[in-house]
Amino acid sequence: MVNVEIVTIGNEVLLGLVQDTNSNYLCRVVRGMGGRVRHIAIVRDEIDSIACDLRASLERGADLIFTCGGLGPTDDDLTLAAVAETARLHLDVNATARDLVERRYQELAREGRVASGAMNDARLKMARMPEGASAIENPVGAAPASLLRVRDSRIVSLPGVPAELKAIVEGPLQNLLGEVFGRGSYREREITVECNDESALAPALRRVAAAHPEVYIKSRASWFGRDVRFRILISASATSANEAEAFLQLARDDLMIALREAGINN
Repeated sequence: MVNVEIVTIGNEVLLGLVQDTNSNYLCRVVRGMGGRVRHIAIVRDEIDSIACDLRASLERGADLIFTCGGLGPTDDDLTLAAVAETARLHLDVNATARDLVERRYQELAREGRVASGAMNDARLKMARMPEGASAIENPVGAAPASLLRVRDSRIVSLPGVPAELKAIVEGPLQNLLGEVFGRGSYREREITVECNDESALAPALRRVAAAHPEVYIKSRASWFGRDVRFRILISASATSANEAEAFLQLARDDLMIALREAGINN
């Protein structure tokens, strides 16, 4: 079994300002692909703190180590510097990463979302990676992810923004995950429905779950009170990403029909 460890980086998490949803998501991905997460750490935005946990993960022989956060352009984004220190490597501008960052800012400039697409020191910082690392495209944000092999382990450094992390895991990182875990892919989708009575929701969920045993369906209240909304998570593991997506789509379509028939809106 593939052993995975997660290191989440960010003072904002430790201060309780931001909830660590990334580790929760990665645990579901790893479980769905047949691996196991055996350790999660949350550390401050400090090189020594990050490197200490990474060295501990390497000593425990983790097959795959995810870091979450600390890839941005500000001075407190120190994850890749810590990875380089852990592996005793220099931190250099990665040519592929530089191209990815520059291309993204040029796109943002054309869309009018930033004033200029030109590279500057802050943007170039996001392209500095440990020597020998591979840059992984970020389909949503500007900071590329990074893959570095250290001894028998792989360190994958992901951005901390959940939408960016998820887009990388479910997109460009799929080949690596297939190599590490073997055949298998995990996908999930979430919908929100207007319903103040979970007992009214239960028959629709039961019906869809019975018709689609390859998916997992779970409802959770978004808040309590008169106008309660429920979040419904649909997830599936399969031998390929396309197969998992197909399972999800079929189950979602049936769920929407079942909800409408029960008079529940989304």
